[in-house]
Amino acid sequence: MPTPVIEMHNIVTRFGDTVIHDGVSLHVNAGEIYAILGESGAGKSVLLKEIIMLLKPCSGTIRVLGKPLEGSDFHTQQELRRSWGVLFQFGALFTSLTIAENIALPLKEYTRISRRLREKIVQEKLEMVGLHPRAASLYPSELSGGMIKRAALARALAMDPKLLFLDEPTSGLDPIGARAFDRLIVDLRDALDITVVMITHDLDSIFNIVDRMAILADKHVVAEGTLEEVLRSTHPFVERFFKNEYTSKRFVGKIPFGKDQA
Repeated sequence: MPTPVIEMHNIVTRFGDTVIHDGVSLHVNAGEIYAILGESGAGKSVLLKEIIMLLKPCSGTIRVLGKPLEGSDFHTQQELRRSWGVLFQFGALFTSLTIAENIALPLKEYTRISRRLREKIVQEKLEMVGLHPRAASLYPSELSGGMIKRAALARALAMDPKLLFLDEPTSGLDPIGARAFDRLIVDLRDALDITVVMITHDLDSIFNIVDRMAILADKHVVAEGTLEEVLRSTHPFVERFFKNEYTSKRFVGKIPFGKDQA
């Protein structure tokens, strides 16, 4: 049986009187690329922030790498934070720091390694994400959108994480750049033996690199599983999301849509 590395059970999230999640449950298996999908306002990013302990749900349980988040002590929380890397939607690089300094930040915060070793790791991570070594001395304002994504990804990989979280990794990229970034994600997953959790609306990413996914709608997970399993759902949002003109032109006849259609 696959080993779950993230488990969420009956998560309830409220902001004031507004209910965002009302009993959300899902699980992510080791080594897979898992996507969280849903319309705007469905709480995808909120769910991600709860997994990485930036937000706390009102109720429910979350286990990451076998450890419950509820009631965990500071040492356990720090150990978990060292086990994951996060690529935020717009990179979230510090504009006053060079790319090398941005990548080195987690190493300075969580380790006591020498400056020379930090510099070596920074160069290794730049190479890993396909950036030239001279990018290390540049500032975020001197990079293109695609290079910012790669630099932020290098920072997310600085601690050799077991889990990699990506928030809309291909947003803002042209189609060629987006597909190159998809290939990079798969290559990194395979080479580093990591688990990837991504929020995305990119249908090409969903069809080409995602192993399993959860669909958020109506404050719940309305479908979870492989693409083929999700496409059998008759929930209105699933049908709206996948069964548009773009999808039908490219994929009809390859994958069944709905329970009663072949």
